[in-house]
Amino acid sequence: MNPAPIPGSDRERVDALRRLKVLDTPAEERFDRLTRLAKKLFDVPIALVSLVDENRQWFKSKDGLDAPETPRDISFCGHAIYEDDLLVINDARLDERFCDNPLVVGGPNIRFYAGYPLRDQDGHALGTLCLIDRQPRTLDEHDLESLQDLAIMAENELIATKMATVDDLTGLSNRRGFVMLAEKSLNLAERHQHPLSLLFFDLNKFKPINDEFGHAEGDRVLINFAEILKREFRRSDIFARLGGDEFVVLLSDTNKAGAQAGVEKLSKVVAKYNRTSGKPYEIAFSAGVVEYSRFRHDSLDALLADGDEMMYAVKKEGQVSR
Repeated sequence: MNPAPIPGSDRERVDALRRLKVLDTPAEERFDRLTRLAKKLFDVPIALVSLVDENRQWFKSKDGLDAPETPRDISFCGHAIYEDDLLVINDARLDERFCDNPLVVGGPNIRFYAGYPLRDQDGHALGTLCLIDRQPRTLDEHDLESLQDLAIMAENELIATKMATVDDLTGLSNRRGFVMLAEKSLNLAERHQHPLSLLFFDLNKFKPINDEFGHAEGDRVLINFAEILKREFRRSDIFARLGGDEFVVLLSDTNKAGAQAGVEKLSKVVAKYNRTSGKPYEIAFSAGVVEYSRFRHDSLDALLADGDEMMYAVKKEGQVSR
């Protein structure tokens, strides 16, 4: 068996997939509709929307298969994402790459496979729309066109997911994306009794920067502050631009003292940025720090409201971080 290839450039592709924030999300009708249609249209027992993560392929939609994911190294889709076009295996038993693959010699007993790469707007192949049959078969030209059309529809849905949950300017989650991810973290913290803290940021004197230097420069401030947040906090933390000049970071396994220490470290980093940026203005922020309490916060909205209130209290008292 030839394991699915993992080239040196794969990290960039995986990062693009994870920024989409669709892995391990619940089934959605807009994707399930496509796999149902593909299964019926091509008369195959299995149709999938498969996303190829670092070490696994995970199925955003699956019709005819129970497993939620399989290892990447034995996946057919792991090969398909590095094809320029459709990958078709008419009989896997006759293909040296797959003839002794566990998915061929055992369940689901793949014989036929056809997978079309699904790409994001930057050209990264995130996964495939694929067909699987337990019998050898071929596709004619009309079949190939139909599969490509369905794959383009799946691609558009993935891009729509990104547009709906990601802030275009900064690349952070927007409010909708934050809510989707943060509610899962709250549920996990509640279930396992782990600490969880929220940082609520508001940029100080942002309007004067827009007024004096223009909105393009204001946009650069937002982008630069977002980049600083991503560098200084953990990849496991959840970042978002809620709107305007308001940002939040949700810190897992972190109590209030740890969160406050993170704010103090961030203040020093921002101060260094201001000294070296060469800009005629400085970035400054106020931050509200709140530790999640199941007695005080009965919802994510309550936690956000608490963070917002604390941030404004800091701003009112003039405790500006910079």
